[in-house]
Amino acid sequence: MLSLHAPGAPPVLTGHLPMGSSATAPHSLTVDSQSLIRDGRPWIPAMGEFHFSRYPAAEWREELLKMKAGGIDLVATYLFWNQHENERGLLRFDGDLDLRRFVELCAELDLALVVRLGPWSHGECRNGGHPDWLSEVDCTPRSDDPAYLALVEPYYRRIAEELRGLFHDDGGPIVALQVENELYDDPGHLATLRRMAEKFGMRAPLWTATAWGAADIPQDTLLPLYGGYSEVFWEDAGLGPARDMRRHFFFTAIRDDFAIGADLRSTSSTGTGPDTGRYPYATCELGGGMAIAYHRRPLVRPADITSLALTKLGSGSVWQGYYLYHGSSQRLDLKEPNQESHATGYPNDMPTVTYDFQAPLGEYGQVRPTFHGLRLQHLFLESHGADLARMPMALPDAEPTSLDDDTTLRWAVRSAGDQGFLFVNNHDPYTTLPDHTGVRFRVRLEGGRTVTLPAQPVTVPSGAHFVWPIGLDLGSGLRLDWATAQPATRITLDDGTPLNVLAAADGIPATLALPLDAAVEGPARLERTADHTLATLTEPGTDALLTVTGSSGTAQILVLSHELALRLSKVHAYGRERLALSEDLVVADGGALHLHVSSPAPSLALLPAPDALYGEGIGQSATDGAFTRWQSAAPPHLPQPALECVREQAVAAPARTGGPHQRASAPLDADFDKAAVFRITVPAEALDDQALNAGTETLLRVRYTGDAARAYIDGKLIADHFWYGPDWEIGLRRHAEAAVRHGLEIRVLPLNPASAVYVDASARAGLDAARDRAAVEAVELVAVPRTALRDSGDGRD
Repeated sequence: MLSLHAPGAPPVLTGHLPMGSSATAPHSLTVDSQSLIRDGRPWIPAMGEFHFSRYPAAEWREELLKMKAGGIDLVATYLFWNQHENERGLLRFDGDLDLRRFVELCAELDLALVVRLGPWSHGECRNGGHPDWLSEVDCTPRSDDPAYLALVEPYYRRIAEELRGLFHDDGGPIVALQVENELYDDPGHLATLRRMAEKFGMRAPLWTATAWGAADIPQDTLLPLYGGYSEVFWEDAGLGPARDMRRHFFFTAIRDDFAIGADLRSTSSTGTGPDTGRYPYATCELGGGMAIAYHRRPLVRPADITSLALTKLGSGSVWQGYYLYHGSSQRLDLKEPNQESHATGYPNDMPTVTYDFQAPLGEYGQVRPTFHGLRLQHLFLESHGADLARMPMALPDAEPTSLDDDTTLRWAVRSAGDQGFLFVNNHDPYTTLPDHTGVRFRVRLEGGRTVTLPAQPVTVPSGAHFVWPIGLDLGSGLRLDWATAQPATRITLDDGTPLNVLAAADGIPATLALPLDAAVEGPARLERTADHTLATLTEPGTDALLTVTGSSGTAQILVLSHELALRLSKVHAYGRERLALSEDLVVADGGALHLHVSSPAPSLALLPAPDALYGEGIGQSATDGAFTRWQSAAPPHLPQPALECVREQAVAAPARTGGPHQRASAPLDADFDKAAVFRITVPAEALDDQALNAGTETLLRVRYTGDAARAYIDGKLIADHFWYGPDWEIGLRRHAEAAVRHGLEIRVLPLNPASAVYVDASARAGLDAARDRAAVEAVELVAVPRTALRDSGDGRD
């Protein structure tokens, strides 16, 4: 029996932080030492980072809708000074730099926003975002040097002008502002930047700063935000897997991570960091993936991301912030390359173009498995986060003894009073954790009540990570004492009955401990004990729907399999909230739905269902358990491109090193003059204007053998790639006309055997093959159409 005693919550400090909305704000937003409170209700934001200035403005709205469909309710974005003031004195906020337009789109789509102001931002940007011309000025950057502040002032003033009327107190979406980034040893400068921003009219309920590395943050002036990544590009190639990142897969009260940005710190921090008892546990950089540097190319798997996020939630996080949630591309329209590089004194050579980050939404908006896995957690937060936010974390009596302890089950409980949530993580990317057999938990809650679950011992499979409820309110006065299934979401049916959706964990029977006097109807095996009616769902799925009736009323419970739960979303469409099930991305926009189709047999199931659905390729409806399902047309089979080898011979780039750590340097522009060259001819039919106008993306999928590759159209660089295992994908929608007219040229370089490059063990043989070969092996065009679904046949969306 695994045991845990949940102590009472520590006192909550209030009124000590100079933050919060004004009395005249349309909605209230405050913060205390435990959580954020929005309109009087605790709020755990699901925050996703998306860099608007690194993405075409014409596509911002569609991508924000995708983020919202993933359960993101708070967007974070950097401002990069060297993009907005590339030439001294010439400030640009137009085109893809149009900050105001981006913020207004967030407002339109009911997405809150955090603006990370800088002026030093990092984000793998050249000079951390500082303009090159700053180095020519006699000043000390990132300090209160008056000469430096005099240069920041006009930049901040202009930002304030762009954002006027869009702050939270104005009814706008901006709820937080971050000053600087990864500044460890100058709290006075951080405070100065906040005062400067406020002087020019920037107002937000929340002010933040990154706190990792025991950063010295001015007390009670800025909220400290933390992070954690499953793998990193900024370690040395010879290190192998970044095993220190294992710490993020253990439940712990420790918030800090000294690894983030460590390669940019000249000295180790000697501070202790912020007093965590004064602030809620907030994050802004939980790794949604990981960037690829030339010398180090980590491969991040979906379970690495979802288990890390769940572990942080179980460790007490009340602000889940992902970096990145949406990939992007470095700007190519500036005087200098805009990526971090050895040429500008940084430790790592990053790609010139791609900043995909293996994110849940990719560089061209590709929807990845991580998107679906995180969405399931975000559904949980949307429905149950207000309760979870006020629940402190407690660790079990028997904790893992070290980061090398692979045998002790990792678990924790967050609880308050007689309610709580039990978190389990049995996934670790650095080792295969064992199945844990005979598992039962005994949790003594704050009020003295002891809950033992499940009724019979279970096996927690290797790789499993989940959260189970204790004392869950089902609505209608009914209570679920515990369950061996994860709370997902809830809606209210037309007759007022609450419908609760739970997700079973693979390999663990889904058992619900219901009130002893409850009447249960549905496909469950029932057992009466001294305290409960136990309902076990032997086959979770769309028909695993239980109706539970007690003396106070009736509630329904739907238990989905884990596979189906990954397809679950909650949408507001056709006049009401509905549950949606689809392998494809379902986006709600203006009360209607759009299906972004990438699966071979697309379909959409809804509960409650509208009377009918109409759209191109939409078939007749059919019953699918409690849902009604419509089949949709498969993605079109596009005419495929022609691949031609123009030059087979290639010469590897010299093995160079650079930066302060002398890591392997990326090939230079001139090195690609000696690359193998391949020409791709794109059929005009594959990039049909009508389909593109309807939102269809066309991906060029490139499989190649090589160390590094670049793609050009008419001599212009449009994409690049350091090989690390997965196929290279290039979105052609934004290049459609030129791609058809000129085709694409792919240049591939072999690997110099003397270059020290780390890749995941699963990709090692593939990179080693690049020592002797540089070639495009195959190319494929893949359509990702968007289908509009209407609930009437009148042709309106």
